[in-house]
Amino acid sequence: MTTAKRRARVRAPELVGRGWLNTGDEQVALRDLRGKIVLLDFWTFCCINCLHVLDELRPLEKEFEDVLVTIGVHSPKFVHEADPDALKAAVERYEVHHPVLDDPELTTWQNYAVKAWPTLVLVDPEGYVVHVAAGEGHVEALRTVIGELVAEHEEKGTLHRGSGPYVAPAPESTTLRFPAKAVVTPAGTILVSDSAHHSIVELEADGETLIRRIGTGERGRADGLHPTFSEPAGLTLVPNTHGYDVVVADTVNHLLRGIDLATGEVTTLAGTGEQWRDGETDGPADKIDLTSPWDVAWWNGGVAIAMAGNHTLGFFDPVSNTVSRLAGTTVEGINDGPAAEAFFAQTSGLAADGDRLWMVDSETSALRYLENGEVTTVVGKGLFAFGHKDGDADEALLQHPLGVTVLADHSVAISDTYNNAVRRYDPETNALTTIATDVAEPSDALVVGDELLVVASAAHRLERFSAAATRVNGEAHQVKRPSTDIAPGEFELAVVFTPPTGTKLDDRYGPSTRLEITSSPPELILEGAGVTTELVRALRINDSVTNGVLHVVAQAASCSDDPADEHPVCRLTRQDWGVPVRVVADAPSRLPLLMGGMDEAAPSGT
Repeated sequence: MTTAKRRARVRAPELVGRGWLNTGDEQVALRDLRGKIVLLDFWTFCCINCLHVLDELRPLEKEFEDVLVTIGVHSPKFVHEADPDALKAAVERYEVHHPVLDDPELTTWQNYAVKAWPTLVLVDPEGYVVHVAAGEGHVEALRTVIGELVAEHEEKGTLHRGSGPYVAPAPESTTLRFPAKAVVTPAGTILVSDSAHHSIVELEADGETLIRRIGTGERGRADGLHPTFSEPAGLTLVPNTHGYDVVVADTVNHLLRGIDLATGEVTTLAGTGEQWRDGETDGPADKIDLTSPWDVAWWNGGVAIAMAGNHTLGFFDPVSNTVSRLAGTTVEGINDGPAAEAFFAQTSGLAADGDRLWMVDSETSALRYLENGEVTTVVGKGLFAFGHKDGDADEALLQHPLGVTVLADHSVAISDTYNNAVRRYDPETNALTTIATDVAEPSDALVVGDELLVVASAAHRLERFSAAATRVNGEAHQVKRPSTDIAPGEFELAVVFTPPTGTKLDDRYGPSTRLEITSSPPELILEGAGVTTELVRALRINDSVTNGVLHVVAQAASCSDDPADEHPVCRLTRQDWGVPVRVVADAPSRLPLLMGGMDEAAPSGT
């Protein structure tokens, strides 16, 4: 058993925050959970990797429901995410069925020495930290450790079975629940992806009167006349030459689905239903894994796909029935230039205007476009800068936009989601202005006559606005996440990964690990940036740069190591970090980042 290999036990710090959700207004303390295995999920609701983990954990929570208590620790990145009402909405939107601690000052985050969203921490029934892992793909390792803890603490008599502190909130009934995207059909009706109802809704042209619902409302992936979806988002009209009129980004299913508007029949067009983690990106549409497709747009004879889950753009060709990588490298950030070399950051909205494909990258609060094979950023300064500021695009700021819409004059409307605003960018003047404020998390907009019909997602309805613009001089913000002090000169960055119990690193087909390191600004790293197959890297840090961000992407492949197993079970663990750093003399000259296991990343609290 791995329990014999664990280091000296570290007491889990108490949970400190502003308040609790999903507990019936009761406070929860770790000391009250003695006898339970506690899984802390450090997340923030803007983060696509965090949303992936929510879905990964659902079967684990069910399997161990009488011994495991999952607690989401919400430590926000954006200002909007620190709003308690916004957090309450997100907990409902993403069907979080466990208690959530509101940690707006990142107090518990710091007490557990967390450096990345998402991070998972297991606490044993006696209140000690026994396992820490960052990123996605840790369910099998968690299942193994939890199973060991159950056996160990049942034998000791320190395991208490029974229900936990989760209290389901009272459900609310509305026609739409967190709608995501919308399109106008050829008949003039409005088609809306009703995300939290896992269905597609058709409304009259007034945007209110229900005509029909396509989908049973249950989470699933069934095709046919009684289809199911899982948090569908993007919609685009396509020429009906293959038996469907609309393509849907079925986000949590990692699929593209087609809808025949005449019959309401749904078919699966692309994806396997498995989330892409590594491997092929180009090939037959039903053989290639997708990852959280968030929006789609008919462009240049096919469907462009905002692949939010791995920070790339994809392309579905309905004639050849293939999927391919359109742009991006999977590194999260802003990098313009040739499409194959560009960095994106959770692209969440697309709109085609001739040969130009407009997009918004939510995590860099950026407006960008792809044209003639080149990516150009219009608004956006990086992963940690955002705000609500109009004016020249070089100085203007957005906050986690999810939608972009081409207007009649070729300007674009931006659904500036976390500013609760709709903005307008004019390419002729290079200026950003504000069309509307106090819109509850707009996520898309349609041009209907002289008006904009806006998907007000958190208000659960569509709202109409004039396209007239005003000017807002709001505040600029930086992510308040604490910086890590690092030393200038010779420096070591180490990604710590311990293969889960019963597995080993898989080097049958070459190196089993990969590490990519870049920085903002690029001159922060004088030597050592780039890609290697080792998880430890020697860098040289520039002493003339005082602040910056280290961008780290690591992955490791591991397989079961039973010699008798002819077909070992393999998995890929992957994590992205954006670590804000401050270059300080006499600071540590080594930075460990934990991807899986315990090793050096024990909590700093006592």
